[in-house]
Amino acid sequence: MIKNNFVEELRWRGMIHDMMPGTEDLLNKEMTTAYVGIDPTADSLHIGHLVGVMMLKHFQRSGHRPIALIGGATGMIGDPSMKSAERNLLDEKTLRRNQEGIKKQLMRFLDFDRAKPNGALLLNNYDWTKDYTFLNFARDIGKHITVNYMMNKDSVRKRLFGEDAEGMSFTEFTYQLLQGYDYLYLYKHYQCKLQMGGSDQWGNITTGSELIRKKEGGESYALTCPLITKSDGGKFGKTESGNVWLDPKRTTPYAFYQFWMNVSDEDAEKYIKIFTLLSKETIEKHIGEHRKEPHKRLLQNILAEHVTIMVHGENEYNRAVTASRVLFGDGTKEQLMDMDEKTFLSVFEGVPQFDVKRSLFPVPLIDLLAVHTSVMPSKGECRKLIQGGGLSLNKEKVIASDMDIDQSFLIRNKYLLVQKGKKNYFIIKIY
Repeated sequence: MIKNNFVEELRWRGMIHDMMPGTEDLLNKEMTTAYVGIDPTADSLHIGHLVGVMMLKHFQRSGHRPIALIGGATGMIGDPSMKSAERNLLDEKTLRRNQEGIKKQLMRFLDFDRAKPNGALLLNNYDWTKDYTFLNFARDIGKHITVNYMMNKDSVRKRLFGEDAEGMSFTEFTYQLLQGYDYLYLYKHYQCKLQMGGSDQWGNITTGSELIRKKEGGESYALTCPLITKSDGGKFGKTESGNVWLDPKRTTPYAFYQFWMNVSDEDAEKYIKIFTLLSKETIEKHIGEHRKEPHKRLLQNILAEHVTIMVHGENEYNRAVTASRVLFGDGTKEQLMDMDEKTFLSVFEGVPQFDVKRSLFPVPLIDLLAVHTSVMPSKGECRKLIQGGGLSLNKEKVIASDMDIDQSFLIRNKYLLVQKGKKNYFIIKIY
């Protein structure tokens, strides 16, 4: 079953931060089960989750069995790692809804065929935690991990003694014990011997290994990847409008595609290793080509293509490419008219909009632009721009200043796109 060296694969991709001794030997020796915890605070993953998901994908491709663990129980408490304050707690109904949304997305990355020895599993720690009494937890789990051991974890120390420390509740203090119990449970019931996660999870993961050693006398391992950063110091996966989500209702495929197209050259070299399945030789070749002609943004194009197809499929990728052409000048009227409303609004987000009543149509173009809206300051200026070939309507140059506009011109029976010069767009919305 072992198809390639999982650790070596992650190593050249820059996806290993810490690893317990013996981890690589175990993985080279036998098919192993490993898990990554996923926080279910929303009904969609965002690209910050993608690193852990890609680790699971590489793990399965190497012949091993991955477990995606939805943190239904731990999500009700909140992980103190890398957090300066406690967060809102979720109810069970919300957690279950979020789990279903996450599961649909994970199916694009992992093979959940139970008939295969390394078929992926999706589990929820709420299922084995909800009926576990506090007394049993304190007796069976709490007595094996000392307070001194827990206090030495970075996630705890930063909250208690770091700058702007606000302290932490007992609820969050017990988080590492709950995560440790997850590892113990998966070890006992699913023969899981490896837990993976971001570098901020090292303390929680090693607590689980310590619990397994003390309660079961077993060997278990830990592997973490670096926290992904941007070269300019900004937070990866964050834009002005917030997280970049995998759910197309939250982040359109076009906006998702554009996120990857707009990363810096330095970040593109790093991200293409982490977020695609391209081979080492292929990536090195692309990086070499990109460095010779960086203005062509080869790496960004390849990265955006592979990640968008992986998350949204080839059709949505093709639509995103077409939409980009429309925005940046070489798209056609037919492509614009064929664009769905959500993509259209995503492409032209932030463009000035004017509302016009449907009863106004048909209407002379000059009146529409200079009287009923303020796209143009005056009719005279509008005529002059048209004569100079500087005005386009729905990606077609306007030749006649006396043309009338009726509803057949409308995009999705609702919009008109006006363009002054090369870069100045306006949307007229009909209601």
